[in-house]
Amino acid sequence: MIIARAPLRISLGGGGTDLQSFYSEHTGQLIAAAIDKYVYINANKRFIDKILLKYSAMEEVENIADIKHAIIREALLLTGIKSKNIEITSMADIPAGTGLGSSGSFTVALLNALNALQKNIIPQHVLAEKACEIEIDRLKEPIGKQDQYIAAIGGITEFIFLPNGKVQYTKVNISEDTLIDMEDNLVLFFTGYSRAAATILQDQKTKTEHADPAMIASLQAAKEIGKLSKTALEQGNLEQFAKLMDTHWRQKQTRTKGMSNQDINDCYNYALANGALGGKLIGAGGGGFLMFYAADRKKLRHAMRTKNLEEVRFRFDFEGTKLLTNEF
Repeated sequence: MIIARAPLRISLGGGGTDLQSFYSEHTGQLIAAAIDKYVYINANKRFIDKILLKYSAMEEVENIADIKHAIIREALLLTGIKSKNIEITSMADIPAGTGLGSSGSFTVALLNALNALQKNIIPQHVLAEKACEIEIDRLKEPIGKQDQYIAAIGGITEFIFLPNGKVQYTKVNISEDTLIDMEDNLVLFFTGYSRAAATILQDQKTKTEHADPAMIASLQAAKEIGKLSKTALEQGNLEQFAKLMDTHWRQKQTRTKGMSNQDINDCYNYALANGALGGKLIGAGGGGFLMFYAADRKKLRHAMRTKNLEEVRFRFDFEGTKLLTNEF
């Protein structure tokens, strides 16, 4: 039995610049952080000569080509697994569609488990590359590379997405005191809205491919905010970091329709009036989690409870994807 996990993520600045439609012309750059909420994949050999899959649905098929779950199907094809007597089960700490990069985490953890099942130990950055190949190249999803790379690498990391498709990454140099303050004062609240990001990202992709001036300017601004956010974090200036999150969120809402809604905006503004220095909606937009940097955590938590928003406590993950068992 093989059990692999990959962390979910929060974006800290520069989000959106990891789409090929942007970085192929302008180079993308962002900061992301892995958190201690995970997608788990269990892969096991069966005594029955059929493929059994358990996720939000259940499938049992005789041939890989008959698998309905596209990522699992492509991962099995990519890793070259021929045997049919395999069982794959997935679990997650937080449901999909909430803006924390669960699809990328799922794909990375799945590839890690399938390779381990074949007694192949693959470097983390290669798992990220292969996950991008599945989701972006094979399945043509209008997504970026951030989720796969941060799920594989972990930590609080800066990524640079080069026009030739290569990805460079370095850990952000954050002091221990700053890290503790971040974990204490960054808070996540679920908006109650789950969403599929594909529509929003497809609109961004289309506009970028057509060199829409407003979209290009928005993404260039996001990249600069990412750079400034890195500097603020490395200098321990978390008040400046919080203000940059607010600037990013307000600028991001101008990109496309459906980025937010009145309920989310009301909750966001109420948070700023009740203990939050700045914040943003995590992910492509449309729902999921609001993240704030709190000046007064107690006041902010009380205010969000009055809005019926559920808090999810977290710490950072510095391991990236890993095998929890290695019983080959």
